[in-house]
Amino acid sequence: MAPYTILVCDDKEAVHESLSFFLRKEGMEVLDAYDGAGALLQCVSHKVDLAVLDVSLPDMDGMEVCRLLRRNSEIPIIFLSARTEEEDRIAGLEIGGDDYVTKPYSPREVALRVKKLLKRRAVSETSESSDLQQPAPSPSMLRFAELSVNPETMEVFVNGEKIDMTGREVQFLTYMIENKNRVLNREQILTAVWGYDYYGETRTVDATVKRIRKKLPSENVHFSIQSIYGVGYRLGPLEGS
Repeated sequence: MAPYTILVCDDKEAVHESLSFFLRKEGMEVLDAYDGAGALLQCVSHKVDLAVLDVSLPDMDGMEVCRLLRRNSEIPIIFLSARTEEEDRIAGLEIGGDDYVTKPYSPREVALRVKKLLKRRAVSETSESSDLQQPAPSPSMLRFAELSVNPETMEVFVNGEKIDMTGREVQFLTYMIENKNRVLNREQILTAVWGYDYYGETRTVDATVKRIRKKLPSENVHFSIQSIYGVGYRLGPLEGS
């Protein structure tokens, strides 16, 4: 099996040296970038398995790099940041980050977080591949009120109008429709949608829900993704409808 390729994007040489030492010690290959443009170029030019992005870069915010990557990539992304406020952590997760590590940090700990994310992603992909090998009828369009999801084509429609969603967002909506009107806790959702018991932040679910809600129309619909305080979420009829 070929070693994983990790992109490290930070404008400080010392960060590259320390992270590269521990990542290579884990048997991984490392690509270096010192600004956002360089990170994007590396992802276009090479097969990157995971990206470690500093939030503060010379040319653009690391979160903007994440936004651009998320247009066509689901690779795990770990943010490095000196910003320690909860709002900053949430913002990083909302735009598609998988983990958020605040400075000062241990390079060895970051390398271990990388290793855990890659291991769980591999388990998820193996499970999906196994599912594909099982003979089963082709899934039809899943529907709940005005919401329709096609798991085969990874398309989402509301009132017949297509809504652009990432692969993870489609998987989330598929799971919610399959369990409509049921209260699902965050751990259940993480295991079903991400394919593993998520390491670190259950807020990843909250961030995904927030992104989906922004994309879904609020008019002429009779469904909603309802927050169940202290538990998780439920896809159910809009209150009063």
